Amino acid sequence: MPRKEPPGRSRDRRRSERTDRRGPAGPRRGQRPRSAERRPGRPPREEAAEPDRERGTARERGPRADVDLLVGRNAVREALRAGRRRVYRLLIGEGTHEAGALAEIIALAEGRGIEPQRVPKADLDRQADALTHQGVMAYASLYPYADLDAILALAQERGEEPLLLALDSVQDPQNVGSLLRTAEAVGVQGVIVPERRAAGISPAVSRASAGAVEHLLVAEVTNLVRTLEGLKERGMWVVGVEGVPEAQDYRTVDLAMPLALVVGGEGPGMRRLVREACDLLVRLPMRGQIESLNVSVAGSVVLYRAWEAREGEG
Repeated sequence: MPRKEPPGRSRDRRRSERTDRRGPAGPRRGQRPRSAERRPGRPPREEAAEPDRERGTARERGPRADVDLLVGRNAVREALRAGRRRVYRLLIGEGTHEAGALAEIIALAEGRGIEPQRVPKADLDRQADALTHQGVMAYASLYPYADLDAILALAQERGEEPLLLALDSVQDPQNVGSLLRTAEAVGVQGVIVPERRAAGISPAVSRASAGAVEHLLVAEVTNLVRTLEGLKERGMWVVGVEGVPEAQDYRTVDLAMPLALVVGGEGPGMRRLVREACDLLVRLPMRGQIESLNVSVAGSVVLYRAWEAREGEG
């Protein structure tokens, strides 16, 4: 499909870019869903879950590496609502007031044939490690990653222009979770994350996203640059959010086009090759003394701008 030209790009530059792109690179597909690669069984009661303290998550090691520990009411509730993971055990802290969100969790679990287990809160504290459990946690199969074709097919199924979010070396689970929460809120069809040097979909990310990741398609790719080049061959524009002088004010760019929005990692921002793969860069103007915004805040602002542009066309 032809790509609409955003403002600020000359005809000579477009001709030069077409000359530089030789042959279809094609996107690298994300890995198959992990839940399809492993077939976990019910965790034995005698093998208590031990948190991965080195990584700061509750993912288990050894023979239990095919199980995630979902922690907190939103993460557990949205996993049950989405129905994309198999939930093996639901643990409720003894004495926890079973009303509101927790009552909904119990009803959802029982509707799927999962009997909640009441356990001492000290057990939840030990298993959750540094994560706040809010009196509930669940053992579930690993997050089911999608592939890029499934994400683009979803956009076509919805009759929408593709709107994807790509995270380049974003490593803080809180930032990843916040971006995923915004992405789900504005109707992004999918998220692309690198296989290496980035935070994957961990229990900490699931909790930070308030469970939003359970409703998102996320593709894990081995080479982000090749994936972005492949998306351009499919008619999409790749726009990076980067606070550099050559970047355009995000308010002046038409973001209603088929779009992959790239957000760089904390501190150094996007890697050089990823930045060079972008069709253009946008920045958020700053009026005060602070030079930049948190990566999750900046990415969320531009995501909402892209959604607003699409709503204006609708």
